[in-house]
Amino acid sequence: MKFKRVVSLLGALFVGVFLLAGCGNSSSNNSSSSNKTLTFWYAGDGDSDVKPMIKQFTKKTGIKVKIQSIPWSQYNDKLLTAASSKSGPDVLLIGTTQMAQFASSNSLMDLSSTIKNDKNLSPSKYFSGSEKTTKYKGKYYAVPWYAETRVLYYRKDVLKSVGYDHAPKTWDELYDAALKLSKRGKNMYGFNVDSSEPTFGFMFARQNGATLIKNGKTQFNSQQMVSALTYLDKFVKNGASPKQDLKLTIAQSFGKNGRIPMFISGPWEMSSIESDSGLKDSQWGVAELPKGKNNTSVMGGGNLAVFQYSKNKTNAVKLLKFLSTKQSQLTYYKKSNSMPTLKSAWSDSSLQSSKIQVFRKQLNHSQPMPAVKNWDEIGTNYLDVWEQIALKNTDIQQSMNSFNQKSQTLLDK
Repeated sequence: MKFKRVVSLLGALFVGVFLLAGCGNSSSNNSSSSNKTLTFWYAGDGDSDVKPMIKQFTKKTGIKVKIQSIPWSQYNDKLLTAASSKSGPDVLLIGTTQMAQFASSNSLMDLSSTIKNDKNLSPSKYFSGSEKTTKYKGKYYAVPWYAETRVLYYRKDVLKSVGYDHAPKTWDELYDAALKLSKRGKNMYGFNVDSSEPTFGFMFARQNGATLIKNGKTQFNSQQMVSALTYLDKFVKNGASPKQDLKLTIAQSFGKNGRIPMFISGPWEMSSIESDSGLKDSQWGVAELPKGKNNTSVMGGGNLAVFQYSKNKTNAVKLLKFLSTKQSQLTYYKKSNSMPTLKSAWSDSSLQSSKIQVFRKQLNHSQPMPAVKNWDEIGTNYLDVWEQIALKNTDIQQSMNSFNQKSQTLLDK
């Protein structure tokens, strides 16, 4: 089942290189910081979401900002080219899983002293999982801007038909409900084991107590991870989950009679359900993830960084600070539905609906993927391994032994 992904698919590994002609940093070609025009690289096609804050910033400071909107499908390559040529933006949006790659290559300005000396940027003001995404080897290279996490989406009316008047709260309940739901008829399932999301298996492994990487050593063949994947494989083997992505629309999968009435996804899915599923608001809900040993979810989102080779760092930091304020984060949320990373922003009336507050609670139990520069490739390789497990019944322990070794080789590069 492949749902619509928007800007939260961060840090994906892309191929090809795109030249930066015409997209460069006007200030980086000027050795003087007196040139007040900044270039801000925004990933995605919705630069209208950020324009209100940029206008406010220019009005307040007199500093002009040129927004360069770049599709996510090209963004990683643009950053790689910028890092190689040492010519790019002043300020940039960077995906949480991209941080290690670009911090390790000295492409991002070390903001540790800036953060230490500005109480408004204090790490304690942000969700713990979000703050961790901005660090690499003990130093800060960005500030959190927006956050996303994954929760359980479920059909209230369909679950009631199998005796559940609440969302499953534990792994045992999740499997029990899914299995009962799959007995409704041909091509009916209970839960989607996401075969297109690289973090899915790792998330469940953490819920089972697994540590993914420890002291530079991969732990993907640990008992905790293998048993977590065995749990997920049980859904597939017993027909409670489809074996692979059925490529259904949200109306076909979640709407109507609820062919797949439970799945895990991020906040971007809410608007799709509201506009395309044909469901009443009372028919569906979201809940914190069911607990294994814990209910840790995935922390994603976007951070704001300053390009190391900017020649206008003073003004770049001013823009970064302005976009990091509570008011700016709320303005951005109201335009884009991208959730604030500042905990204080969540007291705003715009974030008080019961469904949105579920995400607020889950953010307290969300952690990013490990900050290693080859993480995207590791995630892609995991999907290949899971495909073999789900479709060809390969031995899970042996598969993860091989995957662990391959991942360690990537880590050691």
